[in-house]
Amino acid sequence: MKLCFIMYQGNMYSGGQGVYLHYMTRELVKLGHEVHVISGRPYPRLAEGVVHHRLHTYSFWAFLNGRDEHAYDHAHNPLAFFHPWNFYEFAATRASLASLFFTFSVRAYRKLAEIEAATGPFDLVHDNQTLGYGILAMKRLMGKRVVASLHHPLAIDRANNLREATSLPARVVKELWFPWRMQSIVANGIDLVLTGSRNSAESVSRSMDIPLAHIRQTPYGVDHEVMRPLPDAQRVPGTILFVGDSEDRNKGARFLIEACARLQHEIDFTLLFKDKKEQDMKVVPPLVWKHGLKRFVEYIPRLSTDELVRLYNSAQIVVSPSLYEGFGLPAAEAMACGTPVVATTAGAFPEFIDDGRTGLLVAPGDPDALASAIKSLLTDPARCARMGAAASEHIRTRFTWQRTARETLGVYEDVLHGG
Repeated sequence: MKLCFIMYQGNMYSGGQGVYLHYMTRELVKLGHEVHVISGRPYPRLAEGVVHHRLHTYSFWAFLNGRDEHAYDHAHNPLAFFHPWNFYEFAATRASLASLFFTFSVRAYRKLAEIEAATGPFDLVHDNQTLGYGILAMKRLMGKRVVASLHHPLAIDRANNLREATSLPARVVKELWFPWRMQSIVANGIDLVLTGSRNSAESVSRSMDIPLAHIRQTPYGVDHEVMRPLPDAQRVPGTILFVGDSEDRNKGARFLIEACARLQHEIDFTLLFKDKKEQDMKVVPPLVWKHGLKRFVEYIPRLSTDELVRLYNSAQIVVSPSLYEGFGLPAAEAMACGTPVVATTAGAFPEFIDDGRTGLLVAPGDPDALASAIKSLLTDPARCARMGAAASEHIRTRFTWQRTARETLGVYEDVLHGG
């Protein structure tokens, strides 16, 4: 099977979409399929055998992630920046995520036609959460079979951001930022939508007006050769680890800080944010100062994969206080490394965390419940060890990228044969 993946930004540090792209394409190549990727900056790290087509764009975000390409790459005429379409792309994508997805998808449509003219047609196109109108054009104008992964519906992000808007202008800006209407139209117009969990499928259906019959679930995996318990690892007592984008309101970092504020006079702990440099974070540092937690908190910027594995193995617990998760990859990675997780009942967590056996689940947005769960584990290292061992075995046996690839291939076959 000849497959083409579309990804507006593919680096694994771009979020779960980048991780999904890397492992899915790797496993599909291992299964003997020809896999191509069309992506913008930041460009992905792809496995050997995956054919990468770098898409030069003029979006504001591509410019931030690739000034060298714009300024020093002699293959691109600097004056091209002032072409009306290119200049529109730069200006519009600064103000709207919808514009980013729209302009990238149009460029991807043209790139797909170019590749097919040179190498022959693809059997199927797999879009990775772009869902711009160019993706729909691949279906309607080129006659391609198209499926799309929706890791979580941006309509939920929009709703959460609108709740925090304190003025009418702020509400208008946030309303225009998200591409929820465009994504809904495109998702309903292609062959199938894929999600990583039952909860995510239900959320996508409800928030984007997509029939459940139009959605398939293919649970995600963890790379068990990388994410694993290390025999020489030493757990650091009292270490609480948060991994993710704390600027994303859905990740619930605020509630973790509020929970720790309740614990600061009861137990000793260190709260680690594996996110960005402190000076690059807007949400967490002011809250840390507000609650008097400066001496309890450390910030850890970007790490190599090996360093991240060691960090998971050194933490006593990992906390994922999300308001919503389409899957929750950091929690699954921590569990694979033998680290117990405190998470919420939001999103897909209950689908892979067995409350009381492989982790603890609390209501989302409840710092008191979160504090109680954290304290119960930090004060019981033996329970942490038992829970971590059970978590590692659970993830290792039930959540693998090989399984994800095989189940996704089954979806491809259904689409190609009209199932």
